[in-house]
Amino acid sequence: MFDKIKNKILDYVFIISKQPVLLKDLLVANDLYTEKMRVDASKLGFRLNIARAYIAFAIIAFVIVFPIAIVGHVLLTRIDSHISILASILLTALIFIYFNIFREKLVDIMTINRIKQAWKNHFPYFPYNEYHEKVAALYEKAEKAEISKKELEVYILDNLSKE
Repeated sequence: MFDKIKNKILDYVFIISKQPVLLKDLLVANDLYTEKMRVDASKLGFRLNIARAYIAFAIIAFVIVFPIAIVGHVLLTRIDSHISILASILLTALIFIYFNIFREKLVDIMTINRIKQAWKNHFPYFPYNEYHEKVAALYEKAEKAEISKKELEVYILDNLSKE
């Protein structure tokens, strides 16, 4: 059920290109992602629609915060109003902080999804989970050896088939 909701949110907040991911872009993205670096979303063919991300986050935040606010309201009506003001300031700050975390998490999830989709196109016989680190290492070697774009696929597939 959680995966279904996650996929609906991803479909709602991202604009995805119909163009396939190029091999060179896949290799760069895989290498960066393996090193836990930020990957350029445009190279993987997706873009975050920030307005829709705010809407999705607002709905999630409302579902989580509203019940807490109801309980908190009952408790805070009996206590000093200064505590209520401080609590609302803290809650507002947390909401903005968590939106940034939410946005980064969405981009990370979409990045790995797009890498895995492109992987199936370019390396259908080599499972991603098993070979992505090997391919990243081979790509780094190919970059150091200054192998051309045209020969890159052959170089990587030859080296993978030897293992």
